[in-house]
Parts: sequence; structure tokens; C-alpha cells
Amino acid sequence: MTRALVLNGPNLARLGSREPDVYGSASLDDLAASVEKWCVDLGIDADVRQTDDESELVGWLHEAVDTRAHVVLNPAAFTHYSYALRDAAAQVTSAGLVLVEVHITNPYAREAFRHTSVVGGVSTGTVAGFGFDSYRLALTAIALRV
Repeated sequence: MTRALVLNGPNLARLGSREPDVYGSASLDDLAASVEKWCVDLGIDADVRQTDDESELVGWLHEAVDTRAHVVLNPAAFTHYSYALRDAAAQVTSAGLVLVEVHITNPYAREAFRHTSVVGGVSTGTVAGFGFDSYRLALTAIALRV
């Protein structure tokens, strides 16, 4: 069975209470439940994780390489400036694994500082602006490419 890590960066544990007009009213637990359901249909064994710690996220990307797991990554605020995260993401795709950058909102429809992604250039692809469906689309892309 295809294995995937669904990794979420800073502040995403606050989904449902953080700016619901922007991110919606569903929680991280709701996202994890949706991912589990989608993965059954796609034949993917997924592990959903969230951290506010950049080094932990980098470690999880290293784990993906070491365990041959594909990645759905919502880098959140790290998207725009974390070269450590970018370098770890590059290792995932260099290992021949799929890494899809996801965003709940469309960064290009928001503040100008959100228009730059240091992760996007080393990702297999990016899905943004579809709410939680961004994750479903990313998982579908993994299933189709494996």
C-alpha cells in the first residue's frame, strides 16, 4: 500500500477557531477524519501530523525519505521563508517521491508576502485555494502518480 505523510505547519492546529472567515470552521481533527476517509478510497495509508516547530517538520521530511513515504505538505507560514524546509522538501522529490504543497486558501489572492513560496520550486506540484479539498486533490495526485 502507498504510504503518505500529511504534514501541517504552524497555526494549523488552530483550524476552526483561527480566522474562520478565511480558513473555515472545520478543525484539524475534521481534516484528519476527511483524509482518513479519502485515503481508504485511494488505497493510501496516511499519517496526519501538525507542528509549530520548524525543526520537527524538517525531521518528518527526512523520515519520509528514509521510509519511502510520499508527502502532502502544508508548510503554512514556513512557505514564504524557510530554506531549511525547502532543502528538506527537495530531498523528498530527489528521492523519487511525490511531494505536493497544499494550501487551504489561495496565497495569490491574499497579502503580497504570501505570493512567494520557497517550497513550491522543489515540490512535485502545488494545490491551493480549495479548502480541505486541496488535500483530497493532493492525495489523488499521489495515487495517480504512484
